[in-house]
Amino acid sequence: MKMMKMMSRALLLVFLFSSVDSRRVRGHRAQSRQSETPESFPLDFTAVEGNMDSFMTQVKNLAQSLYPCSTQKLEQEMKLQFLINSSVTCNDGSPAGYYIKESRGSRRWLIFLEGGWYCFSKQTCDSRYETMRRLMSSSTWPLTRTGTGILSPQPEENPHWWNANRVFVPYCSSDAWSGTTMKTEQNDYVFMGSLIIQEVVKELLTKGLENAKVLLLAGSSAGGTGVLLNVDRVAELLKDLSHTSLQVRGLADSGWFLDNKQSRNTDCIDTVSCDPTEAIRRGIRYWGSVVPEQCGRLYEGEEWNCFFGYKVHPTLKRPVFVVQWLFDEAQMMVDNIHLSGQPVQEGQWRYIQNLATELRNTLKNVPGMFAPACLSHEIITRSYWTDIQVKGTSLPRALQCWDRSLQNGLRNHGNSSITRTPPKGCPLHLIDSCPWPHCNPTCPAIRDQLTGQEMSVIQFLTHLGFDVQRMAQQQGMEPNKLLGMLSNGT
Repeated sequence: MKMMKMMSRALLLVFLFSSVDSRRVRGHRAQSRQSETPESFPLDFTAVEGNMDSFMTQVKNLAQSLYPCSTQKLEQEMKLQFLINSSVTCNDGSPAGYYIKESRGSRRWLIFLEGGWYCFSKQTCDSRYETMRRLMSSSTWPLTRTGTGILSPQPEENPHWWNANRVFVPYCSSDAWSGTTMKTEQNDYVFMGSLIIQEVVKELLTKGLENAKVLLLAGSSAGGTGVLLNVDRVAELLKDLSHTSLQVRGLADSGWFLDNKQSRNTDCIDTVSCDPTEAIRRGIRYWGSVVPEQCGRLYEGEEWNCFFGYKVHPTLKRPVFVVQWLFDEAQMMVDNIHLSGQPVQEGQWRYIQNLATELRNTLKNVPGMFAPACLSHEIITRSYWTDIQVKGTSLPRALQCWDRSLQNGLRNHGNSSITRTPPKGCPLHLIDSCPWPHCNPTCPAIRDQLTGQEMSVIQFLTHLGFDVQRMAQQQGMEPNKLLGMLSNGT
């Protein structure tokens, strides 16, 4: 009996030794290292009492063999796969594809659509091909990608989706993921964004998606717009292929654009300066775009409306969680508000304040949303995405609450994905009420667009024409106290 206790303790030590080191590795970002396949050491439990020294040698050898197994880098990078259907390509005819990291045993899948503006004419596409070729061609794509934010395999960086099957789809169609145009004699480029998504989903069905419970179609910027345009199409494709029990949802990050009139009119000679409404009008003809069926019927002949979130979202059948900065840098850029050089003029300052008000109005009926009062663009693939909070709730927590509310809706209403009221203390409709850019203290760092140097909130507001130091002095208070009052809307 004494000998058996010694054996149990020895084996327990081996188990603890290996599991502690395993957790230590998982708790830090894995670093590249080459590890040989560990040698196998079978334990022989016969005649232990007569040969204890031999048994302890076997235990020692087992511990030594488990150590490199526990500390070797787990394969966490997503690997590039080109589409089997070679007729679905990037703008220049090079093969489209995706990066994938499968998670054996998980029934949750995350497909992320990359962003990167668009081009809407031969002239703008030629310019894009010269300056941003990786967004029109797969010729220089790396073989692997490391996921960050919601694509990270690290639980501390990605608490809710780290163990899901993760897929990153590079953007190489320049059409906000809407195009279906093949190459013709009149067109040097193809636009197949919507077809690429369809082909990726079909291929993933052969890799485990057919057994999935939940598919989250996510995207940032143009990829966020792509989610709004394609989430119903993906669900209908799976339904047509007899995968009716798979729940399809969307997560649109920084793709909720407003069709504002520009602060000053410009010629439509490039993507950034062109009025977004006019750019999309031209683009959908050039791309051969498809839009969600119900939205297309609602805006027949004016389908460009379906590229703007507040117009297309009410027509969607599948639930979409919306993430949107109240002071989105891309929105300001297309509206010709540039926060570099001289301080902004009074009219521009009014525009900046009105932008947040307009966004709040368009988001008020969206069941699941997260809208911080920050000047930024894109968030869900940033490593700091867990740090941003609205009213004390982080974005990963809000997404978890949304997920729980959808599960409650399914239990009560079958496979309809109705959003229900979340459990108490689990909010999912989160929007800042303070009126200034970066009045939320958890906003990401602000950097000067010319120098790249980090700016304090006081420096930033001064740059916008609001002299915090002078006003605080006039009121007889510290600048930080005044900032606190501004943050509270007072």
